[in-house]
Amino acid sequence: QVQLVESGGGLVQAGGSLRLSCAASGRTFSSYAMGWFRQAPGKEREFVAAISWSGGNTYYADSVKGRFTISRDNAKNTVYLQMNSLKPEDTAVYYCAADSRPTGSWWDYDYWGQGTQVTVSS
Repeated sequence: QVQLVESGGGLVQAGGSLRLSCAASGRTFSSYAMGWFRQAPGKEREFVAAISWSGGNTYYADSVKGRFTISRDNAKNTVYLQMNSLKPEDTAVYYCAADSRPTGSWWDYDYWGQGTQVTVSS
């Protein structure tokens, strides 16, 4: 079992940057693929980015490609989401999740953090 805790959210102006972190408990973190998802008020949860267990493969939603970067440090049991050139439409609660495969479907993921709010002002 994996427990996940996100941090790093906040309020930022459009064009700014934030780095989200997701700290995992458990000795098997390195065996899990990790994903970031987000959910804005009144909208469905959507895929943002995912990374394989080794970090060798990364995947991004078209809406964030070129602006966001997912990475992981297995020695620190942490996955990151570097978000640059933020836009107001990036405003949402951001969640990290763990699963055996780095899919873009939120229903595939077994473990979830509590979420961290990101607000981008125009």
